[in-house]
Amino acid sequence: MQSKLRILILGYIVRGPLGGMAWHHFQYVYGLKQMGHEVLFLEDSDNFACCYNPETYELSENPQYGLRFIQIFFSAFNMQKHWAYHDAHTGKWFGQTQQNVFDFCEMADIVLNISGVNPLRDWWASIPYRILIDTDPVFTQIKHLTDEKANQFAKAHTHFASFGENFGKPVCTIPDDQFQWQPTRQPVCIELWRISQRKMNANWTTVMQWDSYKTGEFNGSFYGMKSHSFKPFIALPGFLETEKLELALGSSNAPRKDLEMKGWIISDPFVASKTPLVFQEYIAGSKGEWTVSKHGYIETKSGWFSERTLNYMASGKPVVIQDTGFSNFIPVGSGILTFSTLEDGIEQIKNVNRSYEFHCAQARNIVEEYFRADKVLTKLLDIIV
Repeated sequence: MQSKLRILILGYIVRGPLGGMAWHHFQYVYGLKQMGHEVLFLEDSDNFACCYNPETYELSENPQYGLRFIQIFFSAFNMQKHWAYHDAHTGKWFGQTQQNVFDFCEMADIVLNISGVNPLRDWWASIPYRILIDTDPVFTQIKHLTDEKANQFAKAHTHFASFGENFGKPVCTIPDDQFQWQPTRQPVCIELWRISQRKMNANWTTVMQWDSYKTGEFNGSFYGMKSHSFKPFIALPGFLETEKLELALGSSNAPRKDLEMKGWIISDPFVASKTPLVFQEYIAGSKGEWTVSKHGYIETKSGWFSERTLNYMASGKPVVIQDTGFSNFIPVGSGILTFSTLEDGIEQIKNVNRSYEFHCAQARNIVEEYFRADKVLTKLLDIIV
């Protein structure tokens, strides 16, 4: 491939205007631009009520909250000319004009379709290289195997990359949907994340959904959400009397009162992630991240690694997390400490406390070595041959 490419990035910010999700997509756009490529982020409402307003907790067809959110965010990094939003309900375009978008697509080399959450459109379907990026391994593959519409949508792409980096290896049990998935991971624009003050007396935190959507089942196997993974660890705070563990917890069905009775601090995820800057400040004020992963990621040994966890690490915060199989290719034990049982979870927090400064530094070092945007995105583009 030529050194300078025109790349269309399909993602999800206007419809899900929260700090963590925004960083997830923005680092693709910013990272590719910093590498010298010409980039445009494009989002599409489709034809249903898909715009979330975190102030009212409502879904509607009105994108105004999200449009203000993306305009402020992209402008803060001089990226205001690099986004567009198509409101299919009204036929209106925001950010860039319809003609500008069509002109960009006509000359584009590559589409990066992050998570496949935008509808198939004629204006990008003929771009020569179309990479579908699976950020939700096992659940994506089950969808392709059980939903013909989703399967046909995937077939509109020419290349396939998955956060399930163990896909196809003997250790991994993700069902085979017959697409040739290549490994990829979240890019981190390390220059956008300052090393924050090390706060050993602060709360361990995470931002999470109790249940993101329905659990998955295929060929008699069950693939659950974080709610399923969390059950063995509900009593954790009672074993760590000097530690404060906080969950910025979403989902209306989350057992907040039960968790508080067990010693968990429950906070509002909107307060933690109202804007990308607020989200960075929330992480900066944390001791580190303690969290579980979706049961499906762990059960299949997918190798998935959280983009949110990387934000903690880029800020110089250690993380204590469940191993989804990523220890096959990312070093663990310093900066990243993994657990599978309650006893492991207790011991790993104690291990961090024994050498807190060391683990803070190692967390950042791992991001530099394994997740830098230029390294990750170069490898992603290299799957096109």
